[in-house]
Order: sequence, then structure tokens, then C-alpha cells
Amino acid sequence: MRNKTYKIEPLEGENIILGMSHFIKTVEDIYEIMVNSSPAIKFGVGFCEASGPCLVRSDGNDDKLIKKAEQMAHDIGAGHSFIIIMRGGFPINVLPALKACREVCRVFCATANPVEVLIAETDQGRGILGIIDGFSPKGIETVKDKAARIKFLQDIGYKR
Repeated sequence: MRNKTYKIEPLEGENIILGMSHFIKTVEDIYEIMVNSSPAIKFGVGFCEASGPCLVRSDGNDDKLIKKAEQMAHDIGAGHSFIIIMRGGFPINVLPALKACREVCRVFCATANPVEVLIAETDQGRGILGIIDGFSPKGIETVKDKAARIKFLQDIGYKR
């Protein structure tokens, strides 16, 4: 077994969701979840088929995000993994429906942070061992830090 990492650095305004599923219909179901969650969300999804022709399947409503998701899915190359790259919304807008999707087995991360995907590779193929989401803590939140966090949540509409 060989281990490797794959770095994902979302651009400003992008969020990614990385997960595992089990069926070729995943692409269609994720598409429906995304468009039904918010009309403002732009996204691309890439899905690594794990049998048959073993293609990267894709869909979305933004050509640039679709191409980016296709390339990332191909680079990760783990069977039945999927990646969603989204703009104009937050993962919190889609995660409940995504987790309830019959094809989705696991969500590894949903983030705007830089991510390192930990990949194991054998003679059969690749699998995702886990992820490193963002960076390690630099300290403990102070009263001032808490006020800044609450203001941020207010600014993006998640707290009054």
C-alpha cells in the first residue's frame, strides 16, 4: 500500500464537499439536491465510478465548476468518491439533504478551508483514508474572539 495526499485549495467564495457513495445515479441525485436547496448556488460535481468503465461522471450548473470538479475527482481517483465545488451558498444549505441521499455513504468534509485528502493506493485502486481540514488551533477563544465570531455569523445571516 502506498499513501499520498492531494491538496485542495478552494478559491475565495468556494466551498467543497467531499464524500463517498455507492451508485452511478449519485450524480443525478446530487444535482437535484443542489438545485432544489437554493436557486443561487452554482456548482459542479465529479464522481468516480468504481466499476464498469470506471469513468469520472459529472454534472452541475456552472461549466467552470464542473470542469474543476471533474479534474479533482480524477486526481483523487478513489472509487465511488464524489466532490462538489459550490459558490453562492454554504454547505449548511445542502448537507441535510445530501446526508439523507440514499446513495451517500459518508461525507468527509464540507469546507472553504484548504484540505489535504489522505489517499491509500493499492494494486486494485485508491481509497480515501481521511482528510485534514484547515489548520491546527493557535490558541483558545477569548471574549473578543467570541464577539468577532458572532459578528461574522450576523454578517452572513446565520445569527441575529
